Amino acid sequence: MKLLLKIALLFVAQLSLAQATMLTADGRGNTYELINSVLAPGYEAVETPDCIHDKFGRHIEEVYDAELKKYVFKFHIHVSPDNDRCKKFDRQRNEIKTYNQSPDNLIGTAGETVVYKWKFKLDSDFQPSNKFTHIHQIKAYGGPHESMPVVSLITRGGKNEKLQVMHADSTDSQEMASADLALFKGRWVEATETITYGESGKYSITLKRIDDGKVLIDYKNQKLRMWRDKAEGIRPKWGIYRSLLSKEQLRDEALLFADFSIEELKK
Repeated sequence: MKLLLKIALLFVAQLSLAQATMLTADGRGNTYELINSVLAPGYEAVETPDCIHDKFGRHIEEVYDAELKKYVFKFHIHVSPDNDRCKKFDRQRNEIKTYNQSPDNLIGTAGETVVYKWKFKLDSDFQPSNKFTHIHQIKAYGGPHESMPVVSLITRGGKNEKLQVMHADSTDSQEMASADLALFKGRWVEATETITYGESGKYSITLKRIDDGKVLIDYKNQKLRMWRDKAEGIRPKWGIYRSLLSKEQLRDEALLFADFSIEELKK
C-alpha cells in the first residue's frame, strides 16, 4: 500500500513538473527555430522587423553572457528602418509570443493560474521615449478588445524615467506599480508573474535584481479583471514593442532576455 502511495505521489510530481515549459538559449545559432519549437511547434512565434531590414540579419540572436555564465537571447531594434512587420509604420516590434497555434499548456484559460518567469537586462544607456516601449505583454486573442494588452511592462521616458506595470480592463489602461528606470539599467532582473485568469482574477509580479537581490517592484492584486470579452485565450509576449511618434527620443537598442518559463498550476 505504501509503495502504491509513493508511486502515485511520484506520478503527480512528474505530471506537475511536465506542465512547466522552458525556453533557454543554447548558443547553436538556430534561434528562431529554437523559439518556435518551444512556443509554437510547427508555427511562427517570432514577430520581427526582418522583412524591412533583411541586411541586418535576424533581429534575435544568442550571445554568451559573462555574468549569468550562459547563452542568452539578444533582441535588436533600430530606429530606422525597423517597423512593425511591414504592416504598421508608426511603431516597431521585435517580440516572441504564444498564441492560438501554441500548445494548450502555454495558453491561459478562464479559472487557470499560470506562473511566468524570465530574466531581462536593459542596456546601461537604455533610452525609451515619452510614448510606449513595451518589454512584456499579456494579451488576449479573440474578441473585440484583443489589441489592448491586459497587462504590460512599459519603459517610459521623459523627465522621470520609469518602468510601469500597466493594466487595462478593456480599452483604458492604468498604472498598477512603477519604479525608477535607473534601478534596472545595466543590471539583470528576474521577473516572476503569477496570474489567475478570469473576470474576477488575481495578479502579482515581483521584479528582483539578480546581483544584489534588491526587489524593485512587488505588486499583488487579489481581485482584478484578467479576462476579455469573448476571448479565446490569453498569452504572453516578450521583446521590444515601441512607438515611433517621438522618434527623435529613441536610439537603436539591444535588450537581453534569458530563461523563459511558463507553468500551469492546478485549477
